[in-house]
Amino acid sequence: MAGQGLAAGFLQVPAVTRAYTAACVLTTAAVQLELLSPFQLYFNPHLVFRKFQVWRLITTFLFFGPLGFGFFFNMLFLFRYCRMLEEGSFRGRKADFVFMFLFGGVLMTLLGFLGSLFFLGQALMAMLVYVWSRRSPQVRVNFFGLLNFQAPFLPWALMGFSMLLGNSVLTDLLGIVVGHIYYFLEDVFPNQPGGKRLLLTPSFLKLLLDDPQEDPNYLPLPEEQPQP
Repeated sequence: MAGQGLAAGFLQVPAVTRAYTAACVLTTAAVQLELLSPFQLYFNPHLVFRKFQVWRLITTFLFFGPLGFGFFFNMLFLFRYCRMLEEGSFRGRKADFVFMFLFGGVLMTLLGFLGSLFFLGQALMAMLVYVWSRRSPQVRVNFFGLLNFQAPFLPWALMGFSMLLGNSVLTDLLGIVVGHIYYFLEDVFPNQPGGKRLLLTPSFLKLLLDDPQEDPNYLPLPEEQPQP
């Protein structure tokens, strides 16, 4: 019964959060069971473009290290803030949310190559936390019962805690930088004099992923409205 309740609860999680979290957990489980090796997953431009191992462009975002405290810490924050974004500012805008992942992933891959970063899942998590924190500036966050501060300080607190776990600061900084670029282009620049939205979600993604009636700004056509 408990297993059924857990499964039912997981199915209530928004689709993008559910899919990404499940992919991360399954990838780590496959490595733990020695079905896969981290050497098959890390980002390597030579192997991607010369050996056509294109899956590395995706798996670099799915592996968070071996099972342990660091893995569960990352999964906790990834699941929580990915879900809060999808249920909050991206509610009814699944295509826009996926496009944010694609934009962030491409930019992280390019910058990660310059910084010789091989696994970028933690950077993607930092980006999600950063975007949520900037869109929720008045929310107060309780950090493991030790610190209490406003949301915009959360990415930096996570980076400090990540340092204590022995992780690279560059990975978190990369996520924060990419998150800020996305936030500026999506939330700040369009509201400036002469500004406009530069990040436009492709129409095919909207047709594929979005249900117009889930959009909070959706207005039904006259023929769709109930007749008295």
